[in-house]
Amino acid sequence: MNVFLAILTYFSYIFIVAAYGAKIVKYLRLPTHLRWELYPVIHEEKYQYGGSYYEHLDWWTRVRTKNHARGIAYLLKEYFILGDYLKNYASYWLALYPWHIGFILIITFHILCFFGALAMVLGVNVSAGSPDASGSVLYYAILLTGVISFVTGAIGSAGLFIKRMLDRNLRVYASLLTFFIYIFTLVVFVSGFYSWYFVDPDLAEYREFWVGLITLHFIHVEPATAAHIVLFDLFLIYLPFTRSLHYVTRFFVFFLIRWDDEPNVRGSELEKRLLDLFDQKTTWSAPHIHTGKKWSEQ
Repeated sequence: MNVFLAILTYFSYIFIVAAYGAKIVKYLRLPTHLRWELYPVIHEEKYQYGGSYYEHLDWWTRVRTKNHARGIAYLLKEYFILGDYLKNYASYWLALYPWHIGFILIITFHILCFFGALAMVLGVNVSAGSPDASGSVLYYAILLTGVISFVTGAIGSAGLFIKRMLDRNLRVYASLLTFFIYIFTLVVFVSGFYSWYFVDPDLAEYREFWVGLITLHFIHVEPATAAHIVLFDLFLIYLPFTRSLHYVTRFFVFFLIRWDDEPNVRGSELEKRLLDLFDQKTTWSAPHIHTGKKWSEQ
């Protein structure tokens, strides 16, 4: 069982990194998107009153400056508050928000467990009474993120399931797979809560498990902890096949599509990409389009 847990955990982490990486590369290689042309763009100097660099007659000759910090701050605010949901559908937000926070924190919890185990391998005492300040910080960070994620995630999973079932406006857009995801995440969060509350109140066993993964000396863990490890590993393997990829692609949507206002000037990289698209051949026909010809010929 020790070896099985270790192999499954290694595989799940390698798989999710590889799967997410492959999808990100695929998206970045897609053809240039259609421009939204929505103003004001958040990184513009005159953003506050809706200005644009197009206001200058000779805009293409000017050096443009972008305030990327403003865009990052906006995205972080959306990630941690989900303001649009709160504003437009508060009752749904009440279920979605704890699920969302639980999702973020359970990922954070497992990452911190890795760093806590790494610190232990390097000789740091990770505990509440550690003489090393970093050991105490890691201990409480792991404990808080773990417990909060288990509680909020379980509440959010159950809340979303009930909300989707009872709200007709939401139910018509939900599939069986949607409800399966809520049940699956509920089981993952509840298994973590059970392991912490009844078996491992300091979450020390899970850190020891990670020490074993780092040092290749796999340890035996209690069945409740093992169950949570297996469920979370399966959760990681399943994630790339769900819409949770938007946690990563949201950055592309905003920075490379919604806020993209890069001018198409002579000799630019954008011009090169657009000209390359004109070399693609059409695979459909119409009275004004002939199959097999390049767009530049059309």
